[in-house]
Amino acid sequence: MKFNVKEETNKVINFIKKYYQENNLKGAILGISGGKDSAVVAALMVKALGKENVIGVTLPCHSKEEDKIDAKLISDYYGFKLINFDITNTFDVFKDELNKLGNFNEVNLKNSDINLKPRLRMATLYYLAALYSSLNNKTYLVAGTSNKCELFVGYFTKGGDSVHDIAPIADFTVEEVIKIGEYLKVPEKVLYKKPNDGLSNQTDEDKLGVKYSDIAKYMNNENLDTDIKNKIEKLHNNNLHKFNIPTYRR
Repeated sequence: MKFNVKEETNKVINFIKKYYQENNLKGAILGISGGKDSAVVAALMVKALGKENVIGVTLPCHSKEEDKIDAKLISDYYGFKLINFDITNTFDVFKDELNKLGNFNEVNLKNSDINLKPRLRMATLYYLAALYSSLNNKTYLVAGTSNKCELFVGYFTKGGDSVHDIAPIADFTVEEVIKIGEYLKVPEKVLYKKPNDGLSNQTDEDKLGVKYSDIAKYMNNENLDTDIKNKIEKLHNNNLHKFNIPTYRR
């Protein structure tokens, strides 16, 4: 079925407006990574709530300076406030404390280090949401920026970018997010930048071993090479634990 970008964009904007009105909410805070997903979510929140009710946050942690520059490009274009909250020292203090537990090599620490950063970032976003809710006497929510392809294969961190209060693009594939971005005139430098986590110096697709376009094809039951199909199924099945917390019930 053809993707009607104007119709879908307006539906998302109305979804945000309705949820905020029904729950007496006013503001939104989100991490601005310098990538397309956070840029599109920022644009949607500005359209729905007004630029004065959106706060973006850059959260560098041994990060590339270019990401912060691209984040400012987005905030300048849409006119919302942008805060820089550097968590590099926080990360380093954590690692110093970890060293007291023993000597660990980089291979042992790699996955833990990569996942610590989004967890620190999410804790910071929630802290700032509570702070600005108090300062401005209006409730701010943390907006999530994960898309449908990422979610399907579990490409997110438990307790990190999986945590948010509203998810505007979670039902859109990467290609659809780009189309929404084009419709909302997200600056091309950001919209077409190769997606990466800003943490591991690899693109998302390098880390996953599959293309986002193939994940979308799989979800749409389109023909795929058997090896690619098996990779996607393995990623999906291996990460199902991220979606459900097993809870004993009496």
